[in-house]
Amino acid sequence: MALIPEYQTFIDQLAALGGPPLSEMSVSAAREMFRVGYPARPDIEVGLVENKTIQVGSREIPIRAYTPQGEGPFPATMMFHGGGWVIGDLDTADGQSRYICRDTPCVVVSVDYRLAPEYPFPAAPEDCYEATRWVFQNSDKLNVDPNRIAVTGDSAGGNLTAVVAQMARDRGDPPLVFQWMIYPVTNGSTFDTQSYADNAEGYMLTAASMHWFWDFYASKTDRSHAHASPLCSSNLSNLPPAYVQVAQYDPLRDEGIQYAEALSKAGVATELSNYRGFIHGFIQHTDSVPPTKVALEDGCAALRKAFQGE
Repeated sequence: MALIPEYQTFIDQLAALGGPPLSEMSVSAAREMFRVGYPARPDIEVGLVENKTIQVGSREIPIRAYTPQGEGPFPATMMFHGGGWVIGDLDTADGQSRYICRDTPCVVVSVDYRLAPEYPFPAAPEDCYEATRWVFQNSDKLNVDPNRIAVTGDSAGGNLTAVVAQMARDRGDPPLVFQWMIYPVTNGSTFDTQSYADNAEGYMLTAASMHWFWDFYASKTDRSHAHASPLCSSNLSNLPPAYVQVAQYDPLRDEGIQYAEALSKAGVATELSNYRGFIHGFIQHTDSVPPTKVALEDGCAALRKAFQGE
């Protein structure tokens, strides 16, 4: 299937703006570009938004908690933002956090984990795991049901979702009921999939950009660690049910499919959606490319089922 027409228009408009590719930008410039492209969305109203800082050992982790209208206690979804572990923050994930909070409904806790290159692997997964554990242990402070906690994220956040699910299983807590991975990065040990070859250029996220992200995030040796590349894990059993979303025109498509297939083979209840005519980043394109909203709606529906025990 060809790109949906709205996406072709979107890509053409971005190309007309000019500017260097991400892989040729400084880290600071890339971060600013991402912030400008994906600003906070206070127009998507929820019951309550609170910025907090949690203490984990000697370090502090900023979080943003979104609470829906109603009485509660509510189920909770941890949100790990995308951006290749190098760019992105609470504001760039604000729109999707608000939408999920409102339409699931559930408390969404977005995590401002440490970024590379200042803090390379394993800083990001450790922060995301510790924030998830803190929410479980302090559920009463957030009006959260500790027995209904899920994890989600897009791109690098999808990677962190998969990793935190594995860490929670291996470390004994917290119990998670669901993992929703949106075009996740699952394998940095190789870049030889067909989707990397087919979609190396022309669809916003390029193969060169992924090398740029990985080079800042993890050494060649570390990339084979399951906490960097969850597809490299030797044990994918006994993980929470999963929903994996991928895009047809995305270098990461095949590794997302491979992870979904590996989870299913390991006995994990797994659903996979491959969105034809879509590109990487669709979860943040619901305003500029309206047909992509279906993917966000699909994810919220999957969360609702999980929280209802279906």
